[in-house]
Amino acid sequence: MGSYIIKRLITSIPLLLIISLITFALINLSPMDPAKVVLEAQGVPKITEELIAQTKANLGMDKPFIIRYFDWVVAYLHLDFGISYVTGKPVWSLLGPAFLNTLKLTMVSSAAIIVLSILLGVACALTAGRLIDKSVRGLSFFLTAMPSYWLASLLIWYFSVHLDFLPTSGMESFEHYILPVTVITVSYAGIYFRFVRSSMLSNLNEDYVLYGRACGLSEWKVTMHILRNSLQVAISIFCMAIPIILGSTVVIENVFAWPGLGSLSVRSILNRDFPIIQAYVLILAAAFVLFNTISDIINAAMNPKLRNGL
Repeated sequence: MGSYIIKRLITSIPLLLIISLITFALINLSPMDPAKVVLEAQGVPKITEELIAQTKANLGMDKPFIIRYFDWVVAYLHLDFGISYVTGKPVWSLLGPAFLNTLKLTMVSSAAIIVLSILLGVACALTAGRLIDKSVRGLSFFLTAMPSYWLASLLIWYFSVHLDFLPTSGMESFEHYILPVTVITVSYAGIYFRFVRSSMLSNLNEDYVLYGRACGLSEWKVTMHILRNSLQVAISIFCMAIPIILGSTVVIENVFAWPGLGSLSVRSILNRDFPIIQAYVLILAAAFVLFNTISDIINAAMNPKLRNGL
């Protein structure tokens, strides 16, 4: 198992390098001159060619592309994400707290999504074709079709404005998590529980299920065996759900004024703060690669036959 983990981690390195190269190239191919953006952010009243050239020299933008990329990668390996063009502060001092805030929201929402998806998936699979199954699936189709910003607005109007029961912004207490977590959970649990249901249904008529029942196993134990085998398929989906949620909290964070990566990225894009945008894109890419690797490792641990498939 240890050799499998090492091999899987090694194969992730080239992918991260390719992503970093694309990220660096796209920012540098932007029609906006980064040096001009820096001067505009600093409020320089009159931008001349001499100032632009001097700014490029100070920031190392006058070096060849490959040298700038190599210096950028080395700096990132030392967790040096550069300086914000707008605030003049280190990027990590802005990105770090925002990342932790988004991570808190993501992990709480992911836990709620996984638990609700498994419960609904098992309930619908065991009652396939009956009223409960049809009702849950019909309601999930309706809720997942709602735009998240519209659902968030409805919840804010009812629970915060009409009932004055829950706060509309911030993250100081448990109550601040309820509305944003609810919106994210409703948006994604209605999708992921279908995978659990489908996997459960495909296992219900397997030979080991019939054999277990013939041997006198209780229905609870049979269901647990079915669920265990079904989750081998769902693990990959749930693992990839975490980075997807991490990258899709932009709307929710802006609606609920959550001080996370989503809010920071929107401000950075509007202000053309390229260092923060680069770091944001690379963090999301690394999260996708990391959780994809984790899902492969978990599946390999549950199914030894997969360890030789790398």
